[in-house]
Amino acid sequence: MTAAGEARAAIDVGDWHRALALVAGDPAPEAVEIRALGCYGAGDLEGAISAWEDLYATHLAAGKRVEAARAAAMTAMFLLVDTGLMAPVRGWVRRARRVLASADTGSVHALLAAVEAYERLFCGDAEAARSAALQAVELGERYSSPQASVIGSTAAARLALLDGAIEEGLALLNEVGARLMAGELDPVTTGTMYCELVCAAQGLGRHDLAREWTDVMDRWRRGRAFGGVNGRCRVHKAELLRLTGPAAAAENEALGACAELAPWLRREYGWPLVELGNVRLRRGNLAGAEEAFLSAQDLAWSPQPGLALLRLAQGDVDAARAQIDDAVTRPFRLPWKERPPVGDLQLAPLLSAQAEITAAAGDVAACREAAARLAAIAANFSGAALEATAALAAARASLLAGDVPGAVRSAARAVTGWSEVGAPYEVAESRLVLAEAHDRTGAVELGALERAAARRGFQTFGADGRVADLDSRASLPPSGPAVFRRDGIHRVLGFAGAELVVPDLVGLRHIERLLSGPGREVHVLDMVRLERGTSGSAQPGLPVLDEQARAAYKRRLAEIDDDVQDARATGDLTRMELAERDRGFLLAELRRAAGLGGRNRTTGSDAERARTSVTRSIRYALDRLAVQHPRLAEHLCASVHTGTYCSYEPDTRTVLDWRIT
Repeated sequence: MTAAGEARAAIDVGDWHRALALVAGDPAPEAVEIRALGCYGAGDLEGAISAWEDLYATHLAAGKRVEAARAAAMTAMFLLVDTGLMAPVRGWVRRARRVLASADTGSVHALLAAVEAYERLFCGDAEAARSAALQAVELGERYSSPQASVIGSTAAARLALLDGAIEEGLALLNEVGARLMAGELDPVTTGTMYCELVCAAQGLGRHDLAREWTDVMDRWRRGRAFGGVNGRCRVHKAELLRLTGPAAAAENEALGACAELAPWLRREYGWPLVELGNVRLRRGNLAGAEEAFLSAQDLAWSPQPGLALLRLAQGDVDAARAQIDDAVTRPFRLPWKERPPVGDLQLAPLLSAQAEITAAAGDVAACREAAARLAAIAANFSGAALEATAALAAARASLLAGDVPGAVRSAARAVTGWSEVGAPYEVAESRLVLAEAHDRTGAVELGALERAAARRGFQTFGADGRVADLDSRASLPPSGPAVFRRDGIHRVLGFAGAELVVPDLVGLRHIERLLSGPGREVHVLDMVRLERGTSGSAQPGLPVLDEQARAAYKRRLAEIDDDVQDARATGDLTRMELAERDRGFLLAELRRAAGLGGRNRTTGSDAERARTSVTRSIRYALDRLAVQHPRLAEHLCASVHTGTYCSYEPDTRTVLDWRIT
């Protein structure tokens, strides 16, 4: 067997590094293509794309125009799947089209149509996307390209759903699913299209279908998936666990997804970060949620409506209102996975948050408008989740307007609807609105029953912050003497009349530092240095972007310039705007990677390592404490905030005299 044959065999069993070693330095086209697949499997996205680019140049120099066009199409495909940068995608499609100008129509044309279908869909051009999708299906079937045919069919299905042709869209998705399960396609395309099936179902609010396809994808991926497919599946699992609970499992999946997707995704890395923020927000970890949302925003990815809801949870209603109103008025056009890229379905989660925030702001008219728009969307796109979302918004609006009987009816529908979906957090939220409506009618006992049920729902789900908030409203805040004293290798803890002795964990020492100065922020480096008894020493981390990635980003900037010129020549203002956003993202990434004097910046620095270490230690200590002293753990979970700066900030009504020494 030749070295290339051995490398192909290694690719087939997922031995990426052996495959790369076997073709190292070999300029032959087959070896370059193996290098592209091997780099992708090993987590080197830039290496994979560079290999496809090299293959294009090699074939073009040899006069093999069809082969060069295929390499260009594959470059566009990988950019489309993993970077979220549409301008370079369009640039490579144009190159392929120019190379194929005099060639007979064939399978490469089908593949290019498939790429164009998704590029246009993600950029909000539904008509062009529909035309390209149909062409991909027709050419794919005619020229035996199942990859193009399935991608085109999936795009056509998503477009049908966005048009409100639900039955047609779902039927197309089922056909695609059958072809995927039959094993017609390569692993990358199979995993990516499974991901699209889940996204389409979630965007429609059909979480039952999303759960079924996630299970299928999860079973398929074991031993067969590579690239970012494993991480994408984990994001979907996190999204579903955010709905069903437990919240701790959802956060674990989101964190795992972030770790697995880091080598592959670029701008689209905002997707798992936003999911992590959403889960943390529900758990009551507001500092952690903010960190995740702002990290996504740094990648030019919209953190809404999560960030607006976070501001509401932090008590800043004005900021929450400003952010959600802007998000509804000017929704981001991004290749979002869970949220549909165009149409009314894109607005559903934003309008739901707007109803909640405007209700908190006391704006009857705005809350009613949001509820009415949600009701119209639910009527056009049938589904239990959308109907329950609209019912909860209607209940908020009715309660605010003084229509208490209407609020009771709508809130009860929301409770029933979310129960059918199997979403305990949403059920609990709906019960709280129903409880307030019962209180307004004078049925205080019914209100108390709903609040108790809501508390149990939040507790079962793992929304510790919501449980603590309900408890703080139902009882007087803790006050009086409290003990947090270190005694050798043990620690004496006293709180709310109960005292016990526990092992002196590292996390408890960090908490002690915070308790000594309520309201004071402490940098994690100071906390770690104090614990170690040293001043600390700087250790370099990994470059934010290696030289290969920096060079690739600069090439893509040139491709974006070409795309802007082409869009300007055709008068396509929308495409110009989107290309400028791509440019802004790449420039920000290059600036982020450069320190003073143009030196490379690094990640994994002392501060980041310290933040991770301190947060993990505190969480572990609180988890242990929750078993031995639930009330103290509950108080500390609600009052200790972690991040780059940590602090202890109890409820303003809490008056505790901490005895630490």
